[in-house]
Amino acid sequence: MRQIVLDTETTGLEPSQGHRIIEIGCVELVNRRITDNRYHQYIRPEREIDEGAVEVHGITNKMLADKPVFAEIADDFLNFIRGAELVIHNAPFDVGFLNSELKRLGEKPESVEDFCTILDTLQMARNLHPGQKNSLDALCKRYEIDNSARQLHGALLDAEILAEVYLAMTGGQTRLSLDGRSDSEQLAPDALRRLDPDRPPLTVLRATEAELAAHAERLAAIDKASSGACVWLKDES
Repeated sequence: MRQIVLDTETTGLEPSQGHRIIEIGCVELVNRRITDNRYHQYIRPEREIDEGAVEVHGITNKMLADKPVFAEIADDFLNFIRGAELVIHNAPFDVGFLNSELKRLGEKPESVEDFCTILDTLQMARNLHPGQKNSLDALCKRYEIDNSARQLHGALLDAEILAEVYLAMTGGQTRLSLDGRSDSEQLAPDALRRLDPDRPPLTVLRATEAELAAHAERLAAIDKASSGACVWLKDES
């Protein structure tokens, strides 16, 4: 399963008012594991950036003067996300801007929904935590995700943080190793501790009926919040 966690920065809030994308950041997840595959691009918007937007992300027109326009990067970007599920916080905002840029190209496809599915983590968070703050910063605090580097909004940084938040919200670890080591790290032979072959058998504690019911309820909640994408239920089926 390939997912792309995506974020954008823009010149303002409304594509209908001619506002444009100025930065795209993407992080790849494959089978719920964060890979090293990234897409990051600054874009010259061919219009002024609102002062309020600059205060949010710190990107100015001067910084973008030598950057390509969207039409020049469209093919590379679309090839990167094609066929994936896009994981976006407040998806209508980013998807609205992406579709506005695609329509400006005057060719097919005209919407990202033509070749990607969309998962809105804001809606997921609202389902999981009704009545609570569900901004990216609030979710980082709730799930103990380090966002100390987030002084200003930035598309790639926010996508990287959202990837961690999404995995935490859906109950997943990002690595197969349980001790925090990277896949490339290996234990030295003398660091291995051999078990005594004469040790007594381990006690097996089986889940109670109440624990099994609570487990099933939790999986159902995750499945509902992720629009049927709970991998544990898929494995069980």
